[in-house]
Amino acid sequence: MTAAATMTPGRRLRSIFSGSVGNLVEWYDWYAYSAFAIYFAPHFFPKGDTTAQLLDTAAVFAVGFLMRPVGGWLLGLYADRHGRKAALMLSVLLMCAGSLLIAVAPGYERIGLAAPALLVFARLLQGLSVGGEYGTSATYLSEMATSRHRGFWSSFQYVTLVMGQLLALALLVLLQRFVLSEQQLHDWGWRIPFVVGALCAVSALYLRRGMQETESFTAARSHGKQPRSSLRVLLQHPREVLTVIGLTLGGTLSFYTFTTYPQKFLVNTGGFSKADATLISAASLLVFMLLQPLVGALSDRIGRRPILIAFGVLGTLCTYTILSGIAQASTVWGAFTWVMAGLLIVSGYTAINAVVKAELFPAHIRALGVGLPYALTVSLFGGTAEYLALWFKQLGHESWFYVYVTVCVAVSLSVYALMRDTRLHSRIDRDHEHHTADPPQPVPVAALPRPEHA
Repeated sequence: MTAAATMTPGRRLRSIFSGSVGNLVEWYDWYAYSAFAIYFAPHFFPKGDTTAQLLDTAAVFAVGFLMRPVGGWLLGLYADRHGRKAALMLSVLLMCAGSLLIAVAPGYERIGLAAPALLVFARLLQGLSVGGEYGTSATYLSEMATSRHRGFWSSFQYVTLVMGQLLALALLVLLQRFVLSEQQLHDWGWRIPFVVGALCAVSALYLRRGMQETESFTAARSHGKQPRSSLRVLLQHPREVLTVIGLTLGGTLSFYTFTTYPQKFLVNTGGFSKADATLISAASLLVFMLLQPLVGALSDRIGRRPILIAFGVLGTLCTYTILSGIAQASTVWGAFTWVMAGLLIVSGYTAINAVVKAELFPAHIRALGVGLPYALTVSLFGGTAEYLALWFKQLGHESWFYVYVTVCVAVSLSVYALMRDTRLHSRIDRDHEHHTADPPQPVPVAALPRPEHA
């Protein structure tokens, strides 16, 4: 029986909703930067060609990722020591501050180099927030779920993650087509999503105040014999740490390649209008979001490892062809089909990667174990995806990026082929069994055999 097995379905749903809604808001704030970068890039950087300005904003996007390992470390420690709920509330506060700063920051023409400096600082705050949010949220959802349906419930982390990105794009479509002109979006309309994000973060903070702590955390804390979460304790699990790094490498690079980059890829390479590129991205993300619970539920039936291997094999064989197809697409439907093909394959990673990582570690080190190695890998490979893609394009060798993604997925495939299936070897189940096992009872004195007298 799992840590959450004694919960009623209604109580479990409320807990998952409380944990997920803040995740949605945080990722909306994070992706609003990418969705509106086309419009605010000229305000923060000197005038230049479109690729150069996008390269600058992509560099700041990557800088935000540098704080994600720090967030994974600090908030992971905080979650393991003081509770998942406390860490999730702190991460929302940090995201709110970053979004509000971007919303009110003056442009380059008014304050010069201080403008991009403010943008960088805001992204550092957001990176700290997201770095801590992922590990703690993955841990919280996995610990709240029952063993039988853990893949399904934990997949909602990426449902809300993608929904956050989708809401950012939906707001962009709304502003583009029905509310503001192209000039108004460039002049001041790009600030709207960051104001909305800051206000929503305050609402998420209020909702998270009512969250319940997981039974896995309370059981581990009351057990009293587990070592205190720390980097030194984490390094006592080298196999698990390396597994997180290996399985994340190709997955996170593919995820950012087919979610945040296509909007720019379709405009800058495919020649689509900004509005059409946004529509294609939004439509494909909607379908992608709906796939997550289906793949998560499938992993509860056939295991996590077969699905990861399917992603690795298909990603290795098809990534180059799919990216080439996006670049050469001439119609909206054609581009949508190619992007959707990439996202369908990536679902084999996104839907279950959080639960796989959570099932690798014991409760006293779980949030740090999930968050820190993941954040380090995402910073190196996910955060630099757009920058490298644009850099290769500027060099005149855009197809080199296709090869780079393919090779990284192949490396992760080797990890999937060698790792154990965490559904069958879950530390969440083992820890709960350990904490709830009845202690050995002393044998009554009267029941002891009496020595025979001569």
